[in-house]
Amino acid sequence: MLSIQTTNLTKSFESLTAVKDLNLEVKTGEIFGLVGPDASGKTTTLRMLCGILPPDGGGAIVAGCDIRKETESLKEKVGYLPQRFGLYGDLTVLENINFYADLYQVSKKSRGERIERLLQFANLKPFGKRKAQDLSGGMKQKLGLICALIHTPQILFLDEPTTGVDPLSRRDFWVILYDLLKEGVTILFSTSYLDEAERCSRIGMIYQGELLIADTPSAVKVQMKGRILELRTENNQRSIRMLEGVESLRGFVLSGDKIHVLVDDPQEGEQAIREVLKAKGMGVFDLMVVRPSLEDAFVSMVREKRK
Repeated sequence: MLSIQTTNLTKSFESLTAVKDLNLEVKTGEIFGLVGPDASGKTTTLRMLCGILPPDGGGAIVAGCDIRKETESLKEKVGYLPQRFGLYGDLTVLENINFYADLYQVSKKSRGERIERLLQFANLKPFGKRKAQDLSGGMKQKLGLICALIHTPQILFLDEPTTGVDPLSRRDFWVILYDLLKEGVTILFSTSYLDEAERCSRIGMIYQGELLIADTPSAVKVQMKGRILELRTENNQRSIRMLEGVESLRGFVLSGDKIHVLVDDPQEGEQAIREVLKAKGMGVFDLMVVRPSLEDAFVSMVREKRK
C-alpha cells in the first residue's frame, strides 16, 4: 500500500526547474530518505507534497488526497517539520505545543493525554515550563517534532531535521523516528547526510531536481557502475590534485583519512595510481578494493548523469 505517489511532479521558479518529472512511491509504514545536496529540490518536493506549494506540472496522491484539489483535507493528515520550525522563543515548551494543538483544532478532551505521551516520548517532560529560546538545538528539533505530531498525522514530512544538531541529539532523534514507525506513521525524511540515509528503509537520490534512483540503500550501492579503490597516502589532498586528469580514474571522494577512487578496472586503476604517485614522490600507505559507500554511489551516478 502506498502513502505517497507522484506522477511527473514538476515545479519551476522563473527559468529554474527545481523539480522535474518526479515519479516517486513511498510505502505505508516505511521511512523513506530523500537524499541530495543543497539546491537539489528536496525542500520544494516536500512543500508540494504537504500542499503548501502548488505544482506546475504533474501531480501526487498523498494520504489518499490529491495535492492539487484536496489541500485542506491533506493538511489534517500530514505533519511537517521544516528546516526552520516556527517555534516561539518567548513561549514555554507547553505553551508552544498548546498553540499548535489549537491551530490543528485538537480537542481539549484528548489533548492532555496526547501532550503527556509526546513529552515522555521525546524526553522533554522535565522541560515543560522552559522557554523555547533556552532549549538546545536538539531539544528545539524535538519540540518541533512534537508540534508536528500533536494532531496524530498519518504521514510525517521532515526537512533536514538534524542539520546543525549534535551527534548525541541526532541519535536520540532517530530513536524517536523508529518508535514512530512502530505506531504506523509513514515518514519522508530529506537529508544531505549520506550516513543518515543508511538508516532509511528505502532512499531516493535526487540531483538538480531529478530522481536518479529509488531503492534500498544496499541495492543502490549494488547498482553503482564501477569499482572503488581505497587509497591512503602521506597527503591525501595533494594526492587527489596529482591524480586528477588521469583517464582511468573516474572520481574521488574523501572518506575520513582515506580517498575513495572510482574506477572501471581495479587493476588498471591501481597501476595508474601507483605510477603517478611514485613519479611525484608521494608515498602510498594502503591501496585496496573496497565495497562502495552511499556517497561513492551518489558521486558515480551524478557523474553518469553529467555525461
